[in-house]
Amino acid sequence: MPTSNIHVIYGTDDGACAEAALKLFNQLKPDDGDDFANDIVDGNADNAEHAHEICSKTIQALQTLPFFGGGKIVWLKRATFMGSDRTSEAERAKVGVEALKDTLEAGLGDDITFILSATGIDKRRAFFKWLKDNATLIEHNKLDTSKDGWEEQVAMMVQKKAKELDLNFTADAMELFVMLAGEDTRQINVEINKLDLYLGKDRRTVELDDIRKMVPLSRAGLVFEVGRALQKRDGARALELIDQQLDRGESAIAILRASLIPTIRNLFMARAAGENMKLPSHNYKAFAGALDNLPEMERAWLPQKKAGGVNAYPLFLAARDAQAFPLTALKKAMESSLDADRSLVTTSLDHRMVLHRLVVELMSSARTRR
Repeated sequence: MPTSNIHVIYGTDDGACAEAALKLFNQLKPDDGDDFANDIVDGNADNAEHAHEICSKTIQALQTLPFFGGGKIVWLKRATFMGSDRTSEAERAKVGVEALKDTLEAGLGDDITFILSATGIDKRRAFFKWLKDNATLIEHNKLDTSKDGWEEQVAMMVQKKAKELDLNFTADAMELFVMLAGEDTRQINVEINKLDLYLGKDRRTVELDDIRKMVPLSRAGLVFEVGRALQKRDGARALELIDQQLDRGESAIAILRASLIPTIRNLFMARAAGENMKLPSHNYKAFAGALDNLPEMERAWLPQKKAGGVNAYPLFLAARDAQAFPLTALKKAMESSLDADRSLVTTSLDHRMVLHRLVVELMSSARTRR
């Protein structure tokens, strides 16, 4: 059974690890302890020799009793030398980590609590195997954005953090924020805190313009913004963003395949799926449930999750906007996307003109925005 006085918090999500470790430290530190009862050792090592020094300092802290008795907590904070990188693999760093393992293995007093937070721990090593059997382990990893449905999980994370600050996001603002902030918990927290300060006490609803003003536009965000502009029938905005990316040296083929084609495909699929049934486009769970309840033949052509079931989230985002486009026009836009891809790859036509023509064709088929 793991001992109750050794706690390890690790994983690729640095922000989540830091937040969880700080919360645990505040929970476990002695209520009546003095400064000598709380040792925090910075684990950010510059090199292997520095890693060895950090381990020695941690061992010394574990072996030093508080001056006035009582409990003591030692936190090795954000150790960066326990993974599989160059510093971690260096012999001097390994010697330091082995010495720390020996100290823990020899036993800590009942009044000593040890917390280790690390950006990564090599699970093949003896140190991790010993910790697995003798410590309480908590792992926080970043969401895998290559897997379907990661946006939903990030949105839930954002909503939870926003609720703590009494913030609300409009649907459009949430969609863009998720794409800009990504899966990194630390980045999400930074951007939400910026929005909190920007809005002040009088306004607590985050709107789309707030996101555009305050959150940096990443490459993924640019791709999303182009697609979103198409969905909202804002052709001028889509063309402006496309031109910005082309002027920065972005490949026209990359823009087409990463943004235009997926957007047109999602609009087409959402429109086609709702052609013979009314999909509840204002509630995601109901929307996803309705798609999953379709007969197998009717849902087999829709995008699928690797684990099974329809990947409903991108279709849900497109569903309301898809109603503004005739199904025949979206089908034609799918064919035009293929023609555009072929033109970019096999002809010498001006790349900007090819992308502009596809956008204009799609926009001209849509009903006028009110």
